Amino acid sequence: MRHSVCVLALCAVCLGSDQASQPSLTIYNQNFAVVRQDLPLDLKAGENSVRVTDITMHLEPDSIILRDPTGKHPVQVLEQNYRADPVSDSLLLSLYEGKTIEFLVQRGDKQEVVPGKIIRSGYVPHNPMAMSRYGQQYYQAQMAQGSEQPIIEIDGKVRFGRPGIPLFPALSDDTILKPTLQWLLSAEKSGPLRAEFSYVTGGLTWEADYNIVAPEKGNAVDLVGWVTMDNQSGKGFENARIKLMAGDVSKIQPGQQYGQVEAFAGGGRGGGIGGPPVTEKAFDEYHLYTLARPTTLHDRETKQVEFVRAANVSTKQVYIYDGAKIDFNRYNGWNYENIRNNAEYGTESNPKIWVMREFVNSEVNHLGMPLPKGRVRFYRRNDDGQIEFTGENVIDHTPRDETVRVYTGNAFDLAGERRRTDYRLDTNRQRLDETFEIKLRNHKKEPVEVRVVEHLYRWITWDVAAHSDPFNKTDSKTIEFPVTIAPDEEKTITYTAHYTW
Repeated sequence: MRHSVCVLALCAVCLGSDQASQPSLTIYNQNFAVVRQDLPLDLKAGENSVRVTDITMHLEPDSIILRDPTGKHPVQVLEQNYRADPVSDSLLLSLYEGKTIEFLVQRGDKQEVVPGKIIRSGYVPHNPMAMSRYGQQYYQAQMAQGSEQPIIEIDGKVRFGRPGIPLFPALSDDTILKPTLQWLLSAEKSGPLRAEFSYVTGGLTWEADYNIVAPEKGNAVDLVGWVTMDNQSGKGFENARIKLMAGDVSKIQPGQQYGQVEAFAGGGRGGGIGGPPVTEKAFDEYHLYTLARPTTLHDRETKQVEFVRAANVSTKQVYIYDGAKIDFNRYNGWNYENIRNNAEYGTESNPKIWVMREFVNSEVNHLGMPLPKGRVRFYRRNDDGQIEFTGENVIDHTPRDETVRVYTGNAFDLAGERRRTDYRLDTNRQRLDETFEIKLRNHKKEPVEVRVVEHLYRWITWDVAAHSDPFNKTDSKTIEFPVTIAPDEEKTITYTAHYTW
């Protein structure tokens, strides 16, 4: 296998993107990232005014950490202001409400400049953080205001909409061209400082994708895994050191109250010259994948890197028949007593037999790297050598040595039929007997093995009073009949479930 993933005196300082050093990113597959970069400062003893513009559009201001990593030059943030209202023509109109500016107006084949007084600009900022924090009513009010048209007075007449292109005077010192942080910092002594600046931001995410190619005959497949990084943060990262965090990290989502936060537990089932382009290690309860080479991630860019490649991975195609077709929307909120007393529950039949592909994520099977959750696409080579798409699904975070099982579709040449043949409920003696007959038909030219899954859903205390074939108890409410069906054969399975309460 080859792994690849791939003060009395204020000192004013303004820092732009040209002064920032090589950034470092840890991108989470939950639509956020942590940005870290060195920030060169030249501070005076006392208070300093610092302005930073090399930040994203979706920065979380209360996540910012500014510190001296050496601990030799303590810095205290006395005040922090975050502005995310870059200049636009609508914003400038709002700054000149009540004033007269010039408009370039097209009249026939000629353009002329006419003065117009801005009665109302119609501008209302739609800040995503404010939208999520203050709720639906605030959102609706903001959107309603934002839909208003400007009102401009020209020659004593009021009109809705702009008469032409507004010609604004020079920008004021208070106007910003990109999101900006303004700090008031307190330093104990003067001198240069290379501070560590980090923050959490939205607008960045990554996901894994797997392509599995099976040969014309057989189940030893080739697997290639890609990571896709997506940058919609409003900022590019030049020559960045990038890490990818996989796992279900608890993160409060916009608009979510602290008391509503839930903890999620990750599921586990379901190289080039000079070293591999991507290395992996356990980090806390998660897995961290590190790109060996710095890379540039432009704003509005999607970048892909290969992170795992394995040949001759042993897989198995599995057929599963789960014949009980239950409309869970109809029975939402039902308890065991409701289900037990409803004779029709679970009697509708599902005729489809599922096709599953499973493999063990182990070194013996040419894998063994913890696999982050993502989409899996399956292909099989045709007799003409070309590959054909045969299905796709998703897998959850899968540790090493665990089995991956993926649903890829329904079998075309296999059919199932399930019907109940007996139902006896005795409420006085608190018992219930229910008998089912399951028929499987194989129209293939070769024998197939089907796992028939049955759910004992009437009550928690049960046993199988009679059965036509051997079965396995897979959990407290499920049994499974492994059966082999010959070509053009119909196989019948019967069993009786006995419930007591």
